[in-house]
Amino acid sequence: MSPIDTAPIDAAAARSELIARALAKATEAHAGQIRNGSGGLPYIEHPRMVAATLAIAGYSDAILAAALLHDVVEDSDTTVEELRAEFGDEIADLVAALSDDESIESYRDRKDEHRRRVADVDGDALAIYAADKLANMTTLHAAIESEGMRVAGEYKVPLTLKLEVWEADAEMLAATEPDLPLLGPLGEAINRLGADLRAASPRSGS
Repeated sequence: MSPIDTAPIDAAAARSELIARALAKATEAHAGQIRNGSGGLPYIEHPRMVAATLAIAGYSDAILAAALLHDVVEDSDTTVEELRAEFGDEIADLVAALSDDESIESYRDRKDEHRRRVADVDGDALAIYAADKLANMTTLHAAIESEGMRVAGEYKVPLTLKLEVWEADAEMLAATEPDLPLLGPLGEAINRLGADLRAASPRSGS
C-alpha cells in the first residue's frame, strides 16, 4: 500500500484524457520495476504519489501528467522526443528538466547539477521536484518503520548522503520558490527521516 493516498490521481485520470494517457504511459514504462527505498513497492506507485500530491494542491492537468511521466526518461527506453510527439512541448520540457544527467557518475555531483538546472526553470518544475522529494522521503520513512534499516540496502549510496541531498534540495526550493505549498511538508519529512537515521545510529544507544 502506498504511504501517500493516490486516489486523487485516479480521480483525475477518470475525468482527464490527458492524465489517463500519461498514467497509461508511465505504467507501461515502469512495468516490472521496483522502487528503491520502498520496501518492495511497484515503481509506478512513486509517480502516482507525486502526481496525487500535486492534484491535492490544485495543479493543472499538464503538471499532473508531467508528474506521472517525470521518471520515464531516466528509467525506461522512452525519450524526451517521444514524449514531445505524444504529449506536447510543455510536458516534454518539464520531464527533461526533471531528469538526472546520467552521464555524471558521482551521485553527489549528479544531484548538484540537477538541482542547479531545476532552479533555473519555472515554478511548475519546482513543484514536481518538491513533490518527488516528499514522496521519496515519505516512502522511505514508511519502509523503515515496517522493515527497519535493512531498507538502506536497496540504495547504492548511504542514507545519510541521500538525506544531505534532500536537505540541499529543500534549501534550494525555499530560496527559489518561497511560496511553494509543499515546503512545510517537505521540512517535516526531512526532520522525520533525520530522526529515523539518528535512532538507527549505534551512538544513539550510548
